[in-house]
Amino acid sequence: MRQVPKTYTAYSIGCGVVWAAILAVARNKENYEQYRVAFIGWVSGWTSATIARYVYPPPKRQRPSR
Repeated sequence: MRQVPKTYTAYSIGCGVVWAAILAVARNKENYEQYRVAFIGWVSGWTSATIARYVYPPPKRQRPSR
């Protein structure tokens, strides 16, 4: 089985593909506006997380003490 890179970029691309598919299928449904609102909410959270990852990078690993 092929290894998938476990990066935030891969996560973001995967989410974008899934949302594109969801919105394409839902385009002709009566409650399309609800899908759009959910998508906007997700984009808001994703943007917040992206900014947080940039401003507050993960701590550097410490070497074990001797």
